[in-house]
Amino acid sequence: MNRRTFLRTGTALAGGTALTGCLESLGFRTQSAWRDPPIVENRPDAVYYPAYMEGMEMYGMAKDGDFRFALMYSYPHRFWNVTGQSNNKVPVQSDDSLHLMISLWDAKTNTVVPADMQLTITKDGETVDDRAPWPMLSQTMGFHYGDNVTLDGNGSYTATVAVGSIGARRTGDFASRLDGGASTTIDFDFDTEQIYDVEYREIGEKQGSRDAIEPMMENVPAGRAPDPKKLPGTVVGTKSSGDADFVVTVVEPSNRFTDSDKSYLAVSPRTPYNRIVLPRLSLSMELLRNDNTISTGSIAPALDPELDNHYGTAVEDIQSGDTLRLTIDSPPQVARHDGYETAFMEMPPMEFTV
Repeated sequence: MNRRTFLRTGTALAGGTALTGCLESLGFRTQSAWRDPPIVENRPDAVYYPAYMEGMEMYGMAKDGDFRFALMYSYPHRFWNVTGQSNNKVPVQSDDSLHLMISLWDAKTNTVVPADMQLTITKDGETVDDRAPWPMLSQTMGFHYGDNVTLDGNGSYTATVAVGSIGARRTGDFASRLDGGASTTIDFDFDTEQIYDVEYREIGEKQGSRDAIEPMMENVPAGRAPDPKKLPGTVVGTKSSGDADFVVTVVEPSNRFTDSDKSYLAVSPRTPYNRIVLPRLSLSMELLRNDNTISTGSIAPALDPELDNHYGTAVEDIQSGDTLRLTIDSPPQVARHDGYETAFMEMPPMEFTV
């Protein structure tokens, strides 16, 4: 089913008028042509199958140095922004033209890169839109950047994407690469008819169940965290908090991560089912031995070719039998699409035995 079919077969407007196109032509100027699709009732505080699957299409790909970019589009749709400990729904506005999505990754390793981003859209040399797109999680696309955008009608546009600072300490091969400061341009033609033709599919009986749709884009990394079996060091274990999985590993002293006499404690949070990375959360730890605190501190975001997006800190003295207590000081500060918006919010502490 495409979006046009959904609108034609959806709930009728008052008076029996079917919602088949731009509501402005029907006199509904304050409403959007993109009616909100259904949402699951009684959603769990966890990852779940949404009521529908939203498709996407590619506008183009580009590169600058080590960075690779992809610009994709879909119909405008709701999402939830997270601020501190709360999430807030962002509804579709009447003048939203489409939902633009940007993926950013390292060409050598296909690692998705967390960064400050700026998106500028021009038409005939004039700026139409200039914004910092939201870091986002979606089941069909994984970790990316995006927002609903208003354009100046059908026509040819240029998107300029600029990468600012990388939001993580870089280790390993990344320490000498991925400095930020990259930018690229992607030209695209906007046509409302193309948006109507983006795939839309209702999930059916599986909606609301504890599972997730597989990421669907080919040749664009979704940001999957490594399999725990492939993490370096000694894997301590995996625990769940707020329906996120946290894998802890301890890497022996190495100049790659820390001073040579300190071990490296790495924590790799990811979504269940698809192992999508969870950047932009705040994490702290307490290391105990015989109920006595040995060390405490925050665990900083980091980016590594083997550990991918993770959180790490140096630990001077860690021994078998120690207790590691992890506290999530704030949940991932990323916007979420349907199926992720209720998860990763209430995140109680976890304890691991080394």
